[in-house]
Amino acid sequence: FPTDRTLPPSDLAREVEARGFESLFLPEHSHIPASRLTPWPGAQPGNEDLPDYYWHINDQIVSLSMAAAVTTDLRLGTAVTLVPQHDPIWLAKQLATLDHLSGGRVVVGVGFAWNREQCEAHGLDFSRRREITRDNVGIMRALWTHDEASYTGTDRSLAASWAFPKPAQPGGPPILLGGGWGPKLLHHLCDWADGWMPISARPSLRSRLDLVYAAAREAGRDPDTISVTVMGAVENAAGLDSLGAEGVDRAVLTIWSEDRDQILRELDRFAHIRDELHGG
Repeated sequence: FPTDRTLPPSDLAREVEARGFESLFLPEHSHIPASRLTPWPGAQPGNEDLPDYYWHINDQIVSLSMAAAVTTDLRLGTAVTLVPQHDPIWLAKQLATLDHLSGGRVVVGVGFAWNREQCEAHGLDFSRRREITRDNVGIMRALWTHDEASYTGTDRSLAASWAFPKPAQPGGPPILLGGGWGPKLLHHLCDWADGWMPISARPSLRSRLDLVYAAAREAGRDPDTISVTVMGAVENAAGLDSLGAEGVDRAVLTIWSEDRDQILRELDRFAHIRDELHGG
């Protein structure tokens, strides 16, 4: 969580790339309503309070732009962007510009949003957030891929429009849908996403991957067209090796500390795990 109390994203990105990692993924929240009516999905017995770094977090796109400016090859990931809370035209412009200026390094993790009162503050009908996400992604892809773009959806549409720059990546940045494995998520995943982004510290996702691939085949889609990025992944070589053998494409490890020295120690520990995994 890149908060206002820890090292700047430019410093973090330099340290991540210097250790040879493929990517840096940053989360986002615009704000947290003080009412705290919506329970925290990450709550556990005895740990129900939402950590305050949720409302001390830096802006995601600004932070990734700073990271892009000081790195060369590092992939710039969002985990996740709360797409239904955004104006899709502005978001498409920001992500296209970041991808264009970084030479095609953006990966967009998409979330449906979980905080009802946060959604309401953005004028979002919480009950329609999945459908609005689908339409917002459709609008962004249209703007990324057509000189004169238009889109007609059930909740959001776009009249014929011009918007540049276009992303450096053909078709735009890959879209990874964050979430579990319920029927609603699987429907949207197979319908419009490039990949799946679950949160799991398990050394195996075989049973859940089977559900994803079965849903893809039922929807008439080749399962091989769905990439898998695991967030909060297991932090040992054996577990990561198991995930790779099952077809997981990317494992993202999480740093919770805001202390600079501890962050650097965690990066060194992750590098050691990676080297052990690859026999280095």
